[in-house]
Amino acid sequence: MNLKKLFYKLAAAGALAAAGALAAAVQANAATELTVYTAFEAEDLKRYAGEFENANPDIKVNWVRDSTGIVTAKLLAEKSNPQADVVWGLAATSLLVLKGEGMLQPYAPAGLEALSPKFRDADAVPSWIGLDAWVAGICVNTVEAEKLGLPMPSSWEDLTKPVYRGHLIMPNPNSSGTGFLDVSSWLQMFGEEKGWDYMDRLHTNISRYTHSGSKPCKLTATGETPIGISFAYQGAKLKKKGAPLELVFPREGMGWDMEAAAIVKGTDKLDAAKKLLDFAASRKANEMYNQGYAVVAIPGVAQPVEFYPENPESLMIDNDFVWAAGNRDAILTEWQRRYDSKSEAK
Repeated sequence: MNLKKLFYKLAAAGALAAAGALAAAVQANAATELTVYTAFEAEDLKRYAGEFENANPDIKVNWVRDSTGIVTAKLLAEKSNPQADVVWGLAATSLLVLKGEGMLQPYAPAGLEALSPKFRDADAVPSWIGLDAWVAGICVNTVEAEKLGLPMPSSWEDLTKPVYRGHLIMPNPNSSGTGFLDVSSWLQMFGEEKGWDYMDRLHTNISRYTHSGSKPCKLTATGETPIGISFAYQGAKLKKKGAPLELVFPREGMGWDMEAAAIVKGTDKLDAAKKLLDFAASRKANEMYNQGYAVVAIPGVAQPVEFYPENPESLMIDNDFVWAAGNRDAILTEWQRRYDSKSEAK
């Protein structure tokens, strides 16, 4: 072989080796893609996603967002062929249902010991962790209420009075986590028989049921309805923006649920999924949750939220999440049989 041919052969071999090394480096540095299902409010998701992705540039997240009921139904429908790697920002009652179906991967995230015991699965290695608590509340448009001569309610029972007929909206519990926490909390507060009786009387005054938990308060803020049963965070946020809203925290107590997170069993991105759970349990994340939620998973982190009561935890009912999750299907079936005629079109 002459020198010229030898030179070209060595050059080609070197190029191939360099290309192989470059491909290996690119593959090593390529972002791991995670599919994350969530029911976070859109504006919250934007903040949370930005913080996580900035801290973990090696992970690319494909977000799939919808209301609580829709996300829960999607996960259950995909049980035999899971499409999600992680759930971040879904009601704890929904995650308890998924746990019961054997769909969650137990994992103890870094910092687990800092979480309040009520903000985590009770197992030694938890299948889910809580993030923050969102509580029920009533949004009243003070301008529209005055026009219509509606008194300011102070209790759940007040909302069944004839004066409010046709002036209330609330979320459908089949599609909204807020709607489900309302219904399950009334059944716990009043007892099942009296709880359904209460909802029968309330139904008389409902103009329609929405498929979003935040929508009743949003529509109240714009004056499209005088009163919306929603959740307190949404009302406080809209009031801060200048909406003519009064937030009512009913004296019987407030239903609540936790936004929670878990790894979906069977994911082949387990290391990246664990990083997301570590972040979700972190103090940094809890400080983010506290921008809108007055109660978060790590005690001592939460600062007061404007327009909330001074001690919101004192108004939160003793919610039996296991009972609510175990009876979820029966509750939703009965609710739909009784009241779905007033649900808005999907």
